[in-house]
Amino acid sequence: MKLSKYLLPTLKEVPSEADTVAARLMLRAGMIRKVASGLYEWLPFGLRALKKVERIIREEMDRIGGQEVWLPTLQPKELWEESGRWPVYGKEMMRVKDRKDGEFCLAPTAEEVVTDLVRREVRSYRELPLLLYQFGEKFRDEIRPRFGVMRAREFYMKDAYSFHADESSLDKTYDDCYAAYGRIFERCGLKFRPVEADTGAIGGKSSHEFMVLAETGEETIAACEGCGYAANIERADAPPPTAPTDGHQHDELKEVDTPGVGAVEAVAKLLKLPAEKFLKTLIYVADGKPVVAVLRGDTELNEPKLQRALAAKQLFKASEEIYRQVAGCEPGFAGPAGLNAAIVADHAVADVVNAVSGANKTDKHLVNINVGRDWRPARYADIRMIRPGDKCPRCGKAVAFFKGIEVGHVFKLGTKYSSAMNAGFLTEKGEKSPFLMGCYGIGVSRVLAAAIEQCHDDNGIIWPAGIAPFQVVVLPLNVSEPKVVEAAEKIYEGLKAKGVEVLLDDRDQRAGVKFKDADLLGLPWRVTVGERKLAEGKVEIKARAAGGGEDVPIEKAVDVLLNRIKL
Repeated sequence: MKLSKYLLPTLKEVPSEADTVAARLMLRAGMIRKVASGLYEWLPFGLRALKKVERIIREEMDRIGGQEVWLPTLQPKELWEESGRWPVYGKEMMRVKDRKDGEFCLAPTAEEVVTDLVRREVRSYRELPLLLYQFGEKFRDEIRPRFGVMRAREFYMKDAYSFHADESSLDKTYDDCYAAYGRIFERCGLKFRPVEADTGAIGGKSSHEFMVLAETGEETIAACEGCGYAANIERADAPPPTAPTDGHQHDELKEVDTPGVGAVEAVAKLLKLPAEKFLKTLIYVADGKPVVAVLRGDTELNEPKLQRALAAKQLFKASEEIYRQVAGCEPGFAGPAGLNAAIVADHAVADVVNAVSGANKTDKHLVNINVGRDWRPARYADIRMIRPGDKCPRCGKAVAFFKGIEVGHVFKLGTKYSSAMNAGFLTEKGEKSPFLMGCYGIGVSRVLAAAIEQCHDDNGIIWPAGIAPFQVVVLPLNVSEPKVVEAAEKIYEGLKAKGVEVLLDDRDQRAGVKFKDADLLGLPWRVTVGERKLAEGKVEIKARAAGGGEDVPIEKAVDVLLNRIKL
C-alpha cells in the first residue's frame, strides 16, 4: 500500500478527549475517529489490526471445534423476560421500540438469543457437545464512556457459547477454551495472566478473566508468586481469621457523643483509637430486602462477594430513607446492635474485642461492643477486599498486586439460562434435561487498545508482529530523487511479491515528518532509503522495538527482512 493513496490521517497534537495512552495513540495514528461519546469510526489502518486479532481468534476457535454463527444485534424483550434479566440487567442496556411498540434491546451479550437458537434446533444428547461463536458489535450505555475504545458504548466482540449433556463435557470445553485463549493472546504478542474472576451480571459458577498486564490498567489483580494463585480484586479471597476471641475480657458497653462525626477515620481520630478497633456497618438492599454488612473498620466491603454470600440477584446500597428505617438514625451512625435486618459479618469481625460502632442514634457511638454479647450476625462470610499486606489464602505467602486490562472472560454457566428458558435435550433414557452451558468472550477492540497500552514508547506504538497492520514501512527520504524512488519501489515490490504486508511512504514530505510518523505508527520493521547510503549501495533496516539500525546491501534487503519476519 502506498501512503499517498491511503486514508491514514495522523495527528501531531494530542486530542483533548484522549484519556489513556491507547486512546491518544489510536487517534494520533489515524486508527479511529470519535463520532460521539463512546462511539468511534474505524479507519483502514485500525481496521487492518482489528481484523488481524479477529483472524487469530477465529483460527483458534476453529481449532477446538467451534462453529461460527451470526446472531442478531437487535434482540426481543420476550427472550430476556424468559431468562429473568430484562428488569435486572440495568441502565447499561440500550432499549428501543419499533414502529409497532415492540420492545427490543441492542445486544450487550447473547445468552438469551443463542439459548433460544439451540433449544429450537438441538433435540438429542447425540448432537452434543456444541460450541458456537460469533463476531459482532455489542452495546452498553456506559454512564461515562472513557478510555477510547476500551470502555465505549459500542464495541467489537467475539462471544462463544457451549452446550453439554454432562459436567465432564462442560469441563473439557471450558479447559479447551481456556487453553485457546492462552494461545490467542500469545499470538497477539501480549503479556497476560489468567485470574479467577467474579461472574457478574452474566451469572454462573466457575469464571476466569484474562488480563493484559499494564500499569495503566483499570483492574487490580492479586497474585501469589508462591503457589500461582491469582484473582481479580473483586474475586480474590481474603485470608482466613487469625485467632479466636475466647478468653478476652469484655468491658462494659458505653455510649459516647460523636457530634457530626460518622466516618470511621474521623471517629477514630476523635476517640484516639486505631481503625481496626471499629465495626463498619453498611446497609444494602438485596432482592428487595434490607441487609446489613459489618466489617472491621480498616477494611473495605467487596460488593460482589456480599452478593454471592447472599445469593442475591440484585444488590444495591440502601437509600438514605431505607437507612433511616433500618437503623433509626442519620447515615454514618448505624451499628450492628439491635438492628431489625439480617446481618452478614466479615470473618475478621470475630477477632475484634471491645470494638467501637455506631449506636443507631444520630451523633452517638458505642464503645466496648462485642459480638456474641451485644449483637449476633446471621452468618459470617468473606465479604471484604483483599489488600496489601494480606497473605495468600491458599499457601500463606505474600500477595502482590498488579494492574491489568481485562480482554477475555470464560464462564461455566451451568443451567442458569437453559432452565429459565426451558431449553433442553433428550437423554439416552429419553428424558428431558436442561443443557449445561459455558460462555466465552473476548473484547476484540479491547485487545488492540490493551496491546497499545502495553506496547508503546514516548514516540508511538510498538506493534507486536502478530497484530501489526503492516509488517514493514519503506521510507524513501527524497521522492524527488529518481534513484531513491527506484530503490524504494524495488524493495516495496519485492516484499509484496513474497507476501509481506508493506507500506510505502511515498509522500513528498521532509525526512523528519516521515520518521516521526513511522515511529507513531509503530510497524515492526522500517527500511530507510536515503541518498547518502544509497551511494554506498545500502539501505538501513531497523526494528521498531530496537535501538539502532543495520545497513544492508540493497539487493539483500528483501531477503534480510524475510528472514527477520520469518515468513
